Amino acid sequence: MATYMLVRHKVKDFSEWKPGYDEHLPKRDAAGLTEKYLLHSDQDPNEVVVLFEASNLDKAKAFAASEELQQAMQRVGVIDKPDIYFLKE
Repeated sequence: MATYMLVRHKVKDFSEWKPGYDEHLPKRDAAGLTEKYLLHSDQDPNEVVVLFEASNLDKAKAFAASEELQQAMQRVGVIDKPDIYFLKE
């Protein structure tokens, strides 16, 4: 049974946020997260939704709660509190 992590948040500017997000790939890999979809709202390109497949739910939850991730999100321009959901098929 597959497990997923869904993240929704707003960013200051998608084109500035995306390179910082891409640089964080090794940390997501270490947490067992594989990006499945990276989407943004058709009405607001700065509202981002990302769906990850999580190979290890405990690692994914620890990553999502980490201070390092919070700092990285702030650094790349996340401007609201992310909504994070853990989902199963």
